[in-house]
Amino acid sequence: MAAEQVESWGVPWEQEFGYVQAVRHGNTIHLAGQFSHDSSGLVAPAPVDEHGRVTDFGNMAEQMRRTYANTTELLARFGATLDDVVKEVVYVLDMDSAFAASGPVRKAAFGTETPQVATTILVTPRLAQPGQLVEISFTAQLAA
Repeated sequence: MAAEQVESWGVPWEQEFGYVQAVRHGNTIHLAGQFSHDSSGLVAPAPVDEHGRVTDFGNMAEQMRRTYANTTELLARFGATLDDVVKEVVYVLDMDSAFAASGPVRKAAFGTETPQVATTILVTPRLAQPGQLVEISFTAQLAA
């Protein structure tokens, strides 16, 4: 099945890795893992040591907020909003800081105390960018 619409950010890592950010098939939009970035790179990077290991997870909420803002912008290209999101998978480097940040950030992003989104959160030992604390993939379903 061919994609009906494909979107990207135009950032270097898309070309280097060879992927797009979002693909629409029928009424379903699949978003690749989104994170806190702009055209010049990671926004609110966490400090890292000489081995590239994160030394402070205090930017988790800021990175999450930017991730949801980027996702909102990407969904808009399809005529969709966060209200159309039915599933998200949240990848984090530290569960405790993620739990502390995710409730308030998610509720603000979705505009409700109980976002109607099937959510999975899990810890991973590393993400793509040095200083990156969180990445979230999404599935959105448009009305027929």
